[in-house]
Amino acid sequence: MSISVRDLENTVAELIAPGKGILAADESVGTIEKRFKAVNVVSTQESRRDYRELLFSTPGLSDFVSGVILFDETLKQKNTVGVPLPDLLKTQGMIAGIKVDMGTVALPGFAGEKITEGLDGLSKRLTEYKQLGARFAKWRAVLTIDAGMPSAQGIAANAYVLARYAALCQEAGLVPIVEPEVLMDGDHTIETCASVTERVLHTVFHALHAQRVALELMILKPNMVVPGSMCKEQASPPQVAQATLTCLRRTVPAAVPGINFLSGGQTDAAATANLNAMNSQGKNPWNVSFSYGRALQAAAIQAWGGEAAHKEVAQQALYQRARLNSAAVLGTYSADMEK
Repeated sequence: MSISVRDLENTVAELIAPGKGILAADESVGTIEKRFKAVNVVSTQESRRDYRELLFSTPGLSDFVSGVILFDETLKQKNTVGVPLPDLLKTQGMIAGIKVDMGTVALPGFAGEKITEGLDGLSKRLTEYKQLGARFAKWRAVLTIDAGMPSAQGIAANAYVLARYAALCQEAGLVPIVEPEVLMDGDHTIETCASVTERVLHTVFHALHAQRVALELMILKPNMVVPGSMCKEQASPPQVAQATLTCLRRTVPAAVPGINFLSGGQTDAAATANLNAMNSQGKNPWNVSFSYGRALQAAAIQAWGGEAAHKEVAQQALYQRARLNSAAVLGTYSADMEK
C-alpha cells in the first residue's frame, strides 16, 4: 500500500495545532460501564452512543480540541440521525482517532507486571479503521512501580510492542500515539517516578529507532512525573513541571513533534495546573499539550447523568474544561479561571 508522508504530516500538524489538545473518549465497554454506574446510568450501546454524541457535538469544542480518540464500537456507530460518528467529528472540525490495543494481561514469568495485547491481526484492523475515517491511533502500555518493578524485561517487552504498533500504523497511513504509562498507584516519591519514567522512555525510543519508526510522524503520550497517589509528600505544579521536563529532555528526541500527556488519575484542576506549569517556563523542544480522558469528561458526565434534558449543561462543562486546558497549553491558565 502506498502511503503519503504528506498525509501523515498534515495529521500531525492538525493534532498539534497551537492551544489544542486531544480528547480521549476511548474507554472500553467495561471502563465506561464503571463511569456510568457512578452517575446511575445503565451502560448499553445506545446510552454509550448518546453520551459520546453529546461530547462530539459540543459547540465550539474544536477551538480547544484537535482530535478525539475513539473505541472500536464508537468508530462504527452513527448518531441519532444516521451520521457516522467519525463524520460528525469531521464536520465539527476535529480528527477521529482509534484505540487499537486489546488491553493488558499478566506478563508471564514476571509477577505483577503487565503486557499489552493486540498485535495479532493489527495490520488488517488498521486498514479497516482508516477506511472508517480514523487518521491516528493509540496504544497504551502500563508499568507499575513496586518492589523490583518494573523490571528491565517488563519495560523492554512493552517497548517492543509499542514500537511494532507504531511501525504498523505508519505503514497503514495512521499517525501513532505512543503511550507508555508509569502508573501513579503506590507510595513512591517523585524522584522514584522520575527515575522509572526516564528508564521507560529511554527503552521506548531505542525500540522505536530499532523498528524504523519516523519520529516526526508520531506523538508521545506519557505520564507526568508525579509522586505516587499514596505518597505522603505530594508535589506542587512547578515541582512536577521541573521533574517532568528534565526527564523528557533527557529521553525524548526533538524530532518528536508533540507530547500530549495523559492525566493518569490526577484531579481535573491538578492536571491542568501541572500542564500550565510546563508551558509557562519558556519554549520546549516539542509541542506540550494534553490527551485527557477522565480529566476532561468528569464534570460533563456528572452533569449529564443519562438525561437528554441535561445535554446543554453537560456540553458547557466539557467546553469549560477544554478551554482551561487550552489555556494551560498556552501557559496562560490560572487557578482563578476555575471559578
